[in-house]
Amino acid sequence: MFAIVRTGGKQYRVAAGDKIVVEKMAGEAGDKITLDDVLLAGEGGDLKDVAGLTVAAEIIAQAKGEKVIVFKKRRRHNYRRKNGHRQRHTILRIVSIGSEAKKAKKAAAKPEDAAPAAAEA
Repeated sequence: MFAIVRTGGKQYRVAAGDKIVVEKMAGEAGDKITLDDVLLAGEGGDLKDVAGLTVAAEIIAQAKGEKVIVFKKRRRHNYRRKNGHRQRHTILRIVSIGSEAKKAKKAAAKPEDAAPAAAEA
């Protein structure tokens, strides 16, 4: 199953087990996060409903990108400015694609079904 999620103003196509590099997000390495802004989801050629769908991810590391040199110059005016910048990134591992609320409801429903059966016996 795949999903297209939006984070940091960009869109990413992800599947379970993928590693992606996104704009800086709050959290430390090892923290679990959920990406709620799912734009599209599907499996093969079939598209799924994205209402309430979330993508679970784990932060692998907080890192910096490659250095970008900004150099300004005006000819014949002795004007030169050099500046550098390194963008901060977060590296994510996609754990699963699916609604966590639905999984929690299914897990909570099973013990309730077993309780009335025990009371009848």
